Amino acid sequence: MQPHVIATTPFQGQRPGTSGLRKKVGVFQQPHYLENFVQAIFDTQTELSGGTLVLGGDGRFYNREAIQVILRLAAANGVKRTLVGRGGILSTPAASCVIRKYRAQGGIILSASHNPGGPDGDFGIKFNTANGGPAPEAVTEAIHARTLVLEQYRMLTAPTLDLDTLGTTRIGDMAVEIFDSIADYAELMESLFDFNAIHQLFNSGHFQMRFDAMHAVTGPYAKAIIEQRLGAAPGTVMNGEALEDFGGGHPDPNLAHAKALVALTEGPDALDFGAASDGDGDRNMILGKHCFVTPSDSLAVLAANAHLVPGYRSGIRGIARSMPTSQAADRVAEQLGVECFETPTGWKFFGNLLDAGRITLCGEESFGTGSDHVREKDGLWAVLFWLNLLAARQQSVAEILSEHWRRFGRNVYTRHDYEAVDATAAGGLLSHLRILLPELPGRRLGDQVVALADDFAYTDPIDGSRSLQQGIRIGFESGARIVYRLSGTGTEGATLRVYLERYEPDPARHQLPTDEVMRPLVLIARELAQIEERTGRAEPDVIT
Repeated sequence: MQPHVIATTPFQGQRPGTSGLRKKVGVFQQPHYLENFVQAIFDTQTELSGGTLVLGGDGRFYNREAIQVILRLAAANGVKRTLVGRGGILSTPAASCVIRKYRAQGGIILSASHNPGGPDGDFGIKFNTANGGPAPEAVTEAIHARTLVLEQYRMLTAPTLDLDTLGTTRIGDMAVEIFDSIADYAELMESLFDFNAIHQLFNSGHFQMRFDAMHAVTGPYAKAIIEQRLGAAPGTVMNGEALEDFGGGHPDPNLAHAKALVALTEGPDALDFGAASDGDGDRNMILGKHCFVTPSDSLAVLAANAHLVPGYRSGIRGIARSMPTSQAADRVAEQLGVECFETPTGWKFFGNLLDAGRITLCGEESFGTGSDHVREKDGLWAVLFWLNLLAARQQSVAEILSEHWRRFGRNVYTRHDYEAVDATAAGGLLSHLRILLPELPGRRLGDQVVALADDFAYTDPIDGSRSLQQGIRIGFESGARIVYRLSGTGTEGATLRVYLERYEPDPARHQLPTDEVMRPLVLIARELAQIEERTGRAEPDVIT
């Protein structure tokens, strides 16, 4: 069976961001658009020819159709074997697990992560390399460069494959194996955590929790692991059916988009534990009774208590955090005597550190936490880690958090998102800040004196690669920080993110409301960047 060679012309704007290429569904549905980008992957990642490819996505609208197209492209480009998650479903961390377990040459993950789905929603595609992690910048830049000159793509003619029945079939010379995408991942989780202790916690009669899958990809995974293997009561997993439009919701596990779950952890009958994950399963939110754990604090708590978990009992080698993430993890690393790395935003920057054995745990303030078990952030893994800690320490979430702050101090932290801002205005705001940087050190802003002002640049300690303009940092003599950056995960305009952090060593002040503690810093951040004047926004769209 010979492939068809189909003439095409390049599309502008197919540059992958921090998590692949994300656009509206309608953009991907244009003739040749998806085909061009996938052909660019095969043209630049030549190891896939004769190799194994992992394929799947978060089940959002257009997921199934895209998989059929990619399979025909893969067969025409010499892929020997493609592993497809049953129903086209494959969470991002599970994809990393499968790539690593079966030593595949790479994986294509179809997801726009926490962005809304449906016919009018978002769609995304990204390539993960043989280590199971997101493609590094050298790979994504090569793919983008190829999209700019592409004149043809190769495709086999084949009938629509049944994605719902386990087993192996063929497209031309390529074997297509539909596999159970939950089994391998669940097996990995059981090797890391004390499932017996967590099972006893659920059967103790005094522990109640809910996991909100947000009608996204983790629903089937959470039901299989939390309810079936760990013995939680049926219904513990809420919104557990994966839907193409995520039930009309926004599958972003934060205080703004998971309000029903948050409400269950408040009031006289509050749950002991609440957790949620996002569209593709790589993010997490952790809640206790009347208690929200910031992702920055979560990373620090997991690192400080890793010795209580079987998979990390021998100790951790190091910690990494993205630059906007609070410095809470740095304080833990210092006490443990291990390295701590500050990287740009994007999980791909953790990959080299993980592969080199320099770190064990890593995390981002954008609700992502992970470890060296895979090369992606992992929402359900983080939830299981917290359940293991609750079982081992026999304390509440709030008690664990309070003890952590007493030991290390509290890094009070918040993030303000201004979404769908005019891209030109957002770029002008950052340019304005860059002009100010040289004159800021030593200057008093409100009740703070500036100690550091720069545009964060990162040199990878493993391969020496250099990443510039990764966010504006304003550091103060008190230890407080303001960070400004534009997010690469949206599909409309620009998302301006402002990160604010203030260190509080005094236990008597640890329980003060975050908004009260941060109010002076918020005013400084808005005035310095001229946010309202430049964007027209008096308030952020989301505060987390």
